[in-house]
Amino acid sequence: MTNIPDVGDRLPDIALVDADDRPIRIGDFGGRRLVIFFYPKDDTPGCTAENQEFSALAKDFEAAGVALLGVSKDPPARHRKFIAKYDLKLRLASDAASDGLSDALGFWAEKQNYGRSYMGMVRGSVLVDADGRIARIWRKVKAKGHAAEVLAAVRG
Repeated sequence: MTNIPDVGDRLPDIALVDADDRPIRIGDFGGRRLVIFFYPKDDTPGCTAENQEFSALAKDFEAAGVALLGVSKDPPARHRKFIAKYDLKLRLASDAASDGLSDALGFWAEKQNYGRSYMGMVRGSVLVDADGRIARIWRKVKAKGHAAEVLAAVRG
């Protein structure tokens, strides 16, 4: 997509599917602030650490009036196993369709590894305000410590 939304723009109203195969839309969060964190793949070392950190801070985000939503291209069944295996305390969503939310926000992008180019999820997060507008974007972040950085920003 050539016109990627930025801070101040409305979050695209693109449906996702949660781990229980239920559709999720921005309006489902009832005017609350929302952090959507995008990560490459369930049950890999970096993604597991990031999800565990967000899960450990879930009550702190809730106390700050912020909902959490983790997003990857993994299917709902894989999310269910991942949540159960690590006792995660947050909601995960699948963005498996092409032209999904990660595509629209520029988190599904060309990556390179060992000289090979491929499409993949770029780790990052978006803070959405109560009106559904993008308040902040973090791109190409490190898994460890990112949840605490986002929490500090939503409190600040």
